[in-house]
Parts: sequence; structure tokens; C-alpha cells
Amino acid sequence: MMMRRRTAVAGCTAIALALGATACGGDPVAAGGGSGGKELGGQTLTVAGVWSGAEQKNFQKVLDAFGEKTGAKTQFVSTGDNVSTVVGSKIEGGNAPDVVMVPQVGVLQQFAKQNWLKPLSKTAQQSVDANYASVWKSYGTVDGSLYGLYFKAAHKSTVWYSPTAYEQAGVKPPKSYEEMLTTGQALSDSGLPAFSVAGEDGWTLTDWFENIYLSQAGPEKYDQLAAHKIKWTDPTVVKALTTLGTLFSDKKLIAGGQKGALGTDFPGSVEKVFGPDPEAAMVYEGDFVAGIAKDQFGKKIGEDAAFFPFPAVAGGKAPVVSGGDAAVVLKDGRNPKAAMAFLEYLATPEAAAVWAEAGGFLSPNKELDPASYGDDTLRETAKSLIDAGDSVRFDMSDQAPAAFGGTKGMGEWKLLQDFLRDPSDPAATAAGLEAAAAKAYKG
Repeated sequence: MMMRRRTAVAGCTAIALALGATACGGDPVAAGGGSGGKELGGQTLTVAGVWSGAEQKNFQKVLDAFGEKTGAKTQFVSTGDNVSTVVGSKIEGGNAPDVVMVPQVGVLQQFAKQNWLKPLSKTAQQSVDANYASVWKSYGTVDGSLYGLYFKAAHKSTVWYSPTAYEQAGVKPPKSYEEMLTTGQALSDSGLPAFSVAGEDGWTLTDWFENIYLSQAGPEKYDQLAAHKIKWTDPTVVKALTTLGTLFSDKKLIAGGQKGALGTDFPGSVEKVFGPDPEAAMVYEGDFVAGIAKDQFGKKIGEDAAFFPFPAVAGGKAPVVSGGDAAVVLKDGRNPKAAMAFLEYLATPEAAAVWAEAGGFLSPNKELDPASYGDDTLRETAKSLIDAGDSVRFDMSDQAPAAFGGTKGMGEWKLLQDFLRDPSDPAATAAGLEAAAAKAYKG
């Protein structure tokens, strides 16, 4: 069940939030600094992150709620995609933000190993223990110390489809990967290619691979490959690439064939399914597809645009791959008290509810009331993420060094684009991936 009875620790945190006191033995600044004392008045909290546009606007609502609770002034600094470089330059320039919202496990680990971070306070750690599955704590921990609090999550195991296209083809959402390909053939036979694939953006191809690999090879192998404890030439990798290649090589299933896919970016892939002139019946990507379908193309989520879970492959378990943004406190920030109080606040369901009500958000906090989400589809997506518990696995490419898993035109992104272009030799692609990974992990 998504809703669970609060533990004693969570109950104490709630009391501390209400009283602004040191109840239950927590830190003096209790989960947001207290609503009565405004004890952070006069302090300015600076938070840096990748968000812009609607995401930045909605996160500002969280900052505003924290400011109202504590008296702190807040400001957000958008870093763009290269968080590591921007934050490093700000530290060197003596202008470090207090908190950074880090979008990749690998970057969080990099920050910790460079001794840039402060461990979470006792109060924040207690909230993480009470409100989160242990896998989220694991991804925020480096060398035994908890540095990262995962506030915003992405569910990357959702396949979005047009109910109209499904109805016209006489098909229903599939229950297995193999059935999904059969359903795709029926859709294509009805005159609309099955899949829109965003091959121009290499990160979407890594997500395809990761879902197949997690289901087919299992979580233990997934963890080993993510840490490069097994090579990318492992038979399990070749097998997963072969499975993916079956889809990529079928031009009938993919809108525009391989060439068309390689010329389609992620927003374009959503448009091909939910835009005014549909070119495909479904698109695989995370829960954030719904935001584009709704905001840009006016689709009513659950009626004009719906999803089914990425299906299990070859008798394996259905995968749940996630991404997320973790809040960390920088040692060189100017307001450490406000920074830690902010993380204590972010660990509460109260903070998560602010963005959940605004939309475009999933929380890994299992104590968040599902009613906070604005529609049934979001509630269903969030429930799937929470119910997965410790079987959730973080996006593999986000755990890798950026040179391998997160850089346009090189590493895994480039090699999987080459594989989409010509999926005839999975073993050769695996060998190329291993060569690139070995170089990046060594560096």
C-alpha cells in the first residue's frame, strides 16, 4: 500500500515541525526550522539545480513554502545540464550555493569524494529512514555517510500510448515485452507505426537498454554492470542488446525507420504520438511524457494519453527504473544552518505535497498522501514507484562517469545510436561499450 501508518520517528518530526522545538531529540533546527519562531529570518538560502521553465517555477513554490515556515529568504540558481562544472567554478570563486539539487548518482559521488559535501543531520537521516525505501538511502550514501536526500523522482518504466490508436487497431495494453512487439505489429498493420523512438537523444536509448537488461538479467547483474564489476561484453549484455535489436531492426515497428528515429529528439517523439498529426501509436519514456502531452498538445491524461508499465521480458520481472534529483549541502555554502534545515524540510511529506499539487512531479517519499497528486494517472505512476520498494534501480547511465553515460556524441549515448542505425552485431556493440566504459571508469 502506498499510504502507511507513520512511525514514531515520523510522528516526532511532525511535532517538531509544528513547534519549531527540539522535541524527540532531533537537531535544534527541526525539519524546516519551525513555523512559529522564524529562526532563519535574515538568512538567504541559495539553491542550485538543473531546472528551468515549469520545473523551476514549481520548485520555487517549495522554496517559498520553506521561507514562509522559517523566515529565510531563498533564491534559485539554474546551472544548466553541466552541474559539476558550474558548481566547481562557484566553489573556486568563493560563491558556492548552500544546496545543490544533483540529478545523477555519479555526480553526487564525485562531489562527496572531492570533499565538497556535509553529511545529513540526524533529523534528516531519521526522516529518510522513516519515509523512504532503503534503496534511496543507498543511492545517497558514499563511503558510509549519507549526503543526498532524494526529493524528486522519475519513473522511467512507463510506455505511453494513444488509446484512440489502440482502439482502432483492436488491441489492448500488453502484459509482456513479447506481447508488446506483437501488439506493435497489429498497430503497424492498421496503418500507424507502433513506436516513436527518440534516437537523436542518446539518453533515451540507454533507458530502453536498462529496462530490458533489468528485467532480463535481474537486479544483481544490473548492479554489477552499473558499477562496472562485470564487463559490457558479458553474455547478459549481448543478450539484452539482441532483444533490443529485434525492435530496432524492424522498420515496420518504428516511425520513420532507423533514419527517422535518429532524427527525432525526445520532445519530437512525444509529438509523433500525441501531436496534431500522429505518426506513431506509442512512445517509451518516463512519467514526464505526460507533462508534454498535456501542456503542449492539450491531451487529457488518462483519456487521450495513457500508459502501461514497461512489460517483463522473457519471463523476468517487470522492471522499475528510476531517476531522481538529490539535495546535498555544500561545505563552502554561506548558510549551513539554513541549508540543513532545508534538507530536513525536503524529507517531509509536507514539502513533497507542495510540488505534487503543482504537477509534473513524483516523490519517493512513501508518506506522501496520494491525494496530493492532481490526477489518477499520476497517482497510479507514483504508487507503482512506491510499491516497487527496494527493487527500484536507479538509471544506470546516471551512475556511470559522465564520459561514458552522460555526454552527447560519445560513450554509451553514441554507441547505442550507432546500434540503432545498424543493430546487426550486438556482440560488436558490447565490445565497443566495454572499451568506452573501461576508459571512463579508469579515468
